[in-house]
Amino acid sequence: MATPINIMLVDDHSVVRAGIRRLLEQRDGFTVIAEAESGELAYQLFGEHLPDLTVMDLTMRGMGGLEAISRIVMRYPTAKILVLSMHESGVFASQALKAGAKGYLSKSSLADELVNALEAILAGRTYIDTTMAKSLALISSEDETSPLQQLSPREFEIFRLLAEGGDCDSIAQALKISSKTVSNHQTSLKQKLGINSPVEMVRFAIRTGVISS
Repeated sequence: MATPINIMLVDDHSVVRAGIRRLLEQRDGFTVIAEAESGELAYQLFGEHLPDLTVMDLTMRGMGGLEAISRIVMRYPTAKILVLSMHESGVFASQALKAGAKGYLSKSSLADELVNALEAILAGRTYIDTTMAKSLALISSEDETSPLQQLSPREFEIFRLLAEGGDCDSIAQALKISSKTVSNHQTSLKQKLGINSPVEMVRFAIRTGVISS
């Protein structure tokens, strides 16, 4: 690649960002031009730098990756975003792709696979690592009316945060939306998922791999 490829890294752990930066800058053609530790900063920096590629974590303090991806892609439809996440459940990959990501890679993947994924996305292809591809295949073979499959990325993110013990005000602050919007989503989620209490929500989230027990 003769022309430098500009990359933005988004992860709330500085050690992780430093490791990815070292890995990429050892390869000819890749240059890290921006780093963000939250979704809201990622959205801001994307507009300032317009990177060719973005490597995005999903679970971060403040605004998470799903909301950031949705907002970036809504404003910049040609954005090329690769999710690099610890979550190995296919439901996260499904929601990330629905939000507009072009690929999904587990943090347990080999270093070379990150480079392969970025090159594939740069070439206009979607890249899913082998383990996640199998998990996605299982999801797609399930009933398409499965409750989680019907959630939008924002609904899924609010569901995850509620299941982790967040309240409407803290979730609203993290996602930069109103408490009333979160409350409305909470009511809708209970109906869509057939859940009547916070305990049922936690149990459902554990059972579906959204949170760990």
